[in-house]
Amino acid sequence: MPVGLEAILADAVPRVCSAAVALIAVNGSVAAGAVAGELVRYTDARGTLAAHRPPARRDSIFDLASISKLFTTVVLLSLAEEGRLHLDEPVAARIEGTDPRITLRRLLTHTAGLPADRRIDRELPRADAETRLAALLRTPIIHPVGGPCLYSDVGMIMAGRLAELAGGARLDALVRDRVTGVLGLSDTVYRPDGSRLARVAATEWKAERPGPGCVRGEVHDETAYALGGVAGHAGLFSTAGDLLTIGEVLRKGGEPVLRQESVAEMVRDQGAEGAPFRQGLGVRIGDPAIVGPLTGAYGHSGFTGTSLVIDPARRLTVVLLTNAVHPRRGGAGVRELRHAVATKAARLALTESDRPATHPR
Repeated sequence: MPVGLEAILADAVPRVCSAAVALIAVNGSVAAGAVAGELVRYTDARGTLAAHRPPARRDSIFDLASISKLFTTVVLLSLAEEGRLHLDEPVAARIEGTDPRITLRRLLTHTAGLPADRRIDRELPRADAETRLAALLRTPIIHPVGGPCLYSDVGMIMAGRLAELAGGARLDALVRDRVTGVLGLSDTVYRPDGSRLARVAATEWKAERPGPGCVRGEVHDETAYALGGVAGHAGLFSTAGDLLTIGEVLRKGGEPVLRQESVAEMVRDQGAEGAPFRQGLGVRIGDPAIVGPLTGAYGHSGFTGTSLVIDPARRLTVVLLTNAVHPRRGGAGVRELRHAVATKAARLALTESDRPATHPR
């Protein structure tokens, strides 16, 4: 007997995560949605239960982690549409001191030869965000340029800075003006303010952060935190509804934030080798970690336990938001949870695809 989405989440909470929200849209209509768990369950890394454990809701806000890369990519492609930058121009033309072989395309396909990460907070513990960013942009190449595909947060940080230089504004302003503001994604923000804090899911307990308890309302990623909470690779917070909206926009061709040809290039296999999936521009195609049976679907995952999967062939958009790093990272079961939700989506696509489309929000 097929398992319902509510049962899938209930089975994972609190074993995999303390809170989870999932939405599945088929042909533009929400075919299934479920919520489970508590936004704050623990007060420390040992798993001490919190005295106040607010329940998760459909409009709960989660740290997207690396799904932020998708928003950075949309901004960059919109700038390319306007001729403000080009996918194959040397980044060195705008960011002084970078290797002339690095291009935006190589940054977005993780083939620029840059390392996966750089703990700039530990290297420069007393520096400000601007100094740390400047140091990150000078990170030397340590792998072959052009491939194989080696996932790099450093590369996406560089891509975010390239967007700022080409767009003439900070990355958070570019994301607001070119993506979230256009689509009405009012809860998709960097550094959520106090008015949203009650809806934010907690993440990991971090001894080096000021204040007691687990991180809540601040970006989990240490490098993004060291850069002030706004970076090309991480930093965005969002709701399942907001994320479903941008997923549907991309599934339908990109309007009003991107042209159809830009989305087509984004989801085209860019030929990067060395990964268990095909690499598009800022998205993964057929990533076995998140797509389950939805072969050919594209999207991205986030370290905090989030994922967005878009399957144009099946007219599906699948959102899963969790805080699987609460109260500490390294737990098991996130991959299986993602697969279970994707499997449910595949089944729904077979029975729901003929229904008339409605707005996913």
